[in-house]
Amino acid sequence: MKSRLTSLLHKNRRILLYCVIGSCGASLDFLIYSAIVRWGGGHYQIANAIGYASGTTLSFILNARFNFKTYDLLMLRLISFFGVASLGWATSAGILQVTVGWLGWNKYLAKLMVIFVIVLLQYNLNRLISFRKPHRQ
Repeated sequence: MKSRLTSLLHKNRRILLYCVIGSCGASLDFLIYSAIVRWGGGHYQIANAIGYASGTTLSFILNARFNFKTYDLLMLRLISFFGVASLGWATSAGILQVTVGWLGWNKYLAKLMVIFVIVLLQYNLNRLISFRKPHRQ
């Protein structure tokens, strides 16, 4: 049983670490979002953009260093990571518009739901695009 669990964890290490790192980024995102909405009186979409950019920056730094261990082409990888993040942000903004703006859902619960959807989307895109290893000739 222990070896099975160890094997499963080893096999899925990268996505598990991505989720842990993503949790750090998502936590920063949610804290900034909540602070702007609650104490700053800011609009939820503006708070979403600022929180999202902050969480994305933290996630890139931690993923590049500890998860994918990529030290080459960092500027290109950062641009790619933010491109994927932009797609994630647009998706999150659309979902928030529908859930909060049109359906009147709670701003905080809607944001938490969005985070889970975006993590899956962005992990797969970043794994395949932003952090892929260059082909050796």
